[in-house]
Parts: sequence; C-alpha cells; structure tokens
Amino acid sequence: MKAITKTKYGGPEVLQLEEVEKPYLKDGHILVKVIANSANPADWHSLRGEPFFARFSFGLFKPKDKILGADFSGIVEAVGKNVEQFKVGDRVFGESLQGGAFAEYTCAAANVCALMPAAASFPEMAAVPIAGLTALQSLITHGKLKRGESVLINGSSGGVGHFTVQIAKAYGAKVTAVCSSKNIEFVKILGADQVIAYDKENISQHDGKYDLIIDTHGNLSHQDYKRMGKRGVMVGFTTMGNMLSVLINTAFSKFPLAQFTAEANTKDLETLATLIQDKKIKAHLEKTYSYHEIPEAIRYIEAMHTKGKVAMVWGN
Repeated sequence: MKAITKTKYGGPEVLQLEEVEKPYLKDGHILVKVIANSANPADWHSLRGEPFFARFSFGLFKPKDKILGADFSGIVEAVGKNVEQFKVGDRVFGESLQGGAFAEYTCAAANVCALMPAAASFPEMAAVPIAGLTALQSLITHGKLKRGESVLINGSSGGVGHFTVQIAKAYGAKVTAVCSSKNIEFVKILGADQVIAYDKENISQHDGKYDLIIDTHGNLSHQDYKRMGKRGVMVGFTTMGNMLSVLINTAFSKFPLAQFTAEANTKDLETLATLIQDKKIKAHLEKTYSYHEIPEAIRYIEAMHTKGKVAMVWGN
C-alpha cells in the first residue's frame, strides 16, 4: 500500500510517498481503508520532534513510527477479535496520536473510532476527530460549561476554535469570539454572539467578564485568565515560555485553570457525529488536497493561519 513516511525529524520536505506493507489486524482493532485524512498541529509537532521533550514519546534520535498521521475517515475492511460495534463495510472516522493514518490502510483501536453520520462526507468527517474532540472536551469535560453561561474563545477561527464556537452554541452558551478582522464574518456565521478583532483591540487589555475562558491559540497570560474569567482551559500554546509561565502561575494560584491533551474515545466521537447529523456543527474545509500533497497540507497548517480545517483525500 502507499503511505506517507518519515525516517528522520524535519519539515514537510523529509516526507516521502512510498510502498509499505499493509498493517496486520490486531485484536480489538479494525482495519480501515482510508478515504480521507486531515492535518493537525500534532502532525507537524510529531514530524519535527518538537517540543524536544516529546521525543521521549516519538523517538529520541529518530521517529519510532514511520507513518505519520492521526485523523482519518474510511471504510472498515476487516474486524479484529473482541470487536462487536463495527462490521465490514461500515463508514467510520477516528484518530490515533500514535500515527499511521496517512496511508491507504490503517489499523486503529475500535475504541477510538465511531460510525459516520449517513449524510456526511469522508473529507468532512476526517476533519473532526482531533479538533472536534479537543473542542468538546475543553468545553464540557474540563470547562464544565453549563447552559446560559458566557464563554470567551480565543483563537476562534482555526481548526479547534471553529468547532469550539459551534459546540458552545449547541450547548446553550453565549459566545464571544476572538479572531482577526478578516475572519469576523466567518465566526459570526459559526454562531458567535460577539466578536473581538485582536488586531484592533488588545485582548490583554480587554475588561469583559466571562464564566469560562477557552484559549485555543495559546497566547493568553495567567493574568488574562484571572482578569476576564471565573475559570479557564488552555488548549494550545504559542511558545514553551508562555505555556510554562501559565502553568507555574497556576500552580501557585487558586484560579481554576485546566490544561489537557484530548483523549479519543467512541462516546465523544459519537457525540460529535450526532451534532453533525443534527446540523448543529459542521467542519469548515478551507482546502482539500490529494494524498500526493500531504506535505504541502502540513506546510500550510504550520503557518497557523488556517480558517477551519484542511483535508486530504486518497484516490487516483
């Protein structure tokens, strides 16, 4: 089968398309014929082996896992032992932070996959797992969002951010979105009640008050969270220095601030599928690439100006 592989750390230029062996089916797993993928910051962090401490998981001197990629959608080709919720021919989506998804076939644990909504497309559902799970868990699992509460979403037009706006509205929140001026109309269409353009108003001087602060961009300071919110969730980070500063200040503060990495599970993926089925959320695909262009897709999202998501499709 064809796969996008890496044998050393570096930028998208180290990726290559090559023929590799089809993965073998493990117990508790499903073999999926991949139709589409999406690109995430997790992919280029893994590709570059950054931040450096992550290499203790990725491989200290060279990547342990040859095939890149986490998000996928496709068709079940075979079902392993002890898997009862899927059958051959099912349309599924899921993710694995261990990689292996940027290939014609991937073997994924059944408990990190879910059935696709009947009317959804493969590219749309490939865009959901990491970004959608991060948005859902930041709001509900860690943010403890309640209907009627106000939430400020910093970085509201990107992959995670555009899902966060939609999910917050679906759960009955009043949403204030932070984005660039050029994306104001986009986040309004997503459902934002108010929009702050960070290139016109300094968010570090904003004096609004909110029940929950979600920072998907990762540039808010600990003081920003305390000034504006009753509680907060840090999703991303722009620099290691800023992340460490926030975490250190949190350790010496009573302000409730959570920081997490999303965990894939069938239940939360099914929640996202239901929200899509009910037309309460939708993946916005800014660009769609062919599998030949996966390196270019990663290069594009690494610039961190993506509006919504980027998908890649397997085929001739």
